[in-house]
Amino acid sequence: MRYNVAVVGCTGMVGRKFLEILEERNFPINEIYFYASSRSAGKFLNFKGKDIIVEELNEENIKDKKIDFALFSAGGSVSKKYAPIFVKYNVTVIDNSSAWRMDKEVPLVVPEVNPEDIKFNKGIIANPNCSTIQAMVPLKPLKDKYGIKRIIYSTYQAVSGAGMGGYNDLLEGYKNVPPQKFPYPIAGNILPHIDDFLDNGYTKEEMKMVDETKKILHDDTLKITATTARVPVAYGHSESINVELKKDFDIKDIFELYKNAPGVILKDDVDNLVYPMPIDAAGHDEVYVGRIRRDFSVDNGLNLWVVADNIRKGAASNAIQIAEYIIKNK
Repeated sequence: MRYNVAVVGCTGMVGRKFLEILEERNFPINEIYFYASSRSAGKFLNFKGKDIIVEELNEENIKDKKIDFALFSAGGSVSKKYAPIFVKYNVTVIDNSSAWRMDKEVPLVVPEVNPEDIKFNKGIIANPNCSTIQAMVPLKPLKDKYGIKRIIYSTYQAVSGAGMGGYNDLLEGYKNVPPQKFPYPIAGNILPHIDDFLDNGYTKEEMKMVDETKKILHDDTLKITATTARVPVAYGHSESINVELKKDFDIKDIFELYKNAPGVILKDDVDNLVYPMPIDAAGHDEVYVGRIRRDFSVDNGLNLWVVADNIRKGAASNAIQIAEYIIKNK
């Protein structure tokens, strides 16, 4: 069986990555439809050798197309307005924005972690935040085997996480062009600030990681703190994850756990300077895990270094994996 697919926000960084991955994974497409704002309407994008027109996103252009899946990456306000319109026409929406993530009626899904939540959807499934997605893949096996008491996240996030504006700030910054997206230069710099600051002193990005982790792992008792930073890297988020487990462990068993964990590539041989780096993860859908070591400062403490391509696994690939799961388990 083949499916009609809509890509909403098709001209953006994640939107274009949707097209690339749909083609690469040979997703079973019958018809594909591209939607964007009126500014981009009338342009053409190539998919599988065919030029396809970009349509303006409005209900009139949706209602008669018999779409099965709509992949959204057009920002929260667009998702809030148009996801319910697609659902009205029996479309399954997989949304990459933060608009629906914490809605109790909407499953928040990483397919390697909580695919069972998909069946509770009422037409909308939320893609988690990019930094949350890659953390969940290695944390789930730990939770299943040992239980998790506390998590400390420290992230080193690529500029592409801020879209083309962030990417351009990095490239142009090396030419001494003032930043347009970020408040300070990112070239040769680190910004300990992603998204807006909240009254509690955390940023929205940091609280997304805290709240989304609890929802995905189905555990509101988890103690979690996060610090998120933007670094001068084009693609690939890196994370230092410190975990306090509920049970003791043998470090050799942790290595064995990750040799067989779904969606994980173990890259840890410090004697030969082998560890995950953004340059390794770029262009891949797996999550790379390394620098595995016991945290001797606390009982049952563990340190991980986790890297993934933020535009692929952190956004487009995760959404497409959700659609593939639905097709496979119909």
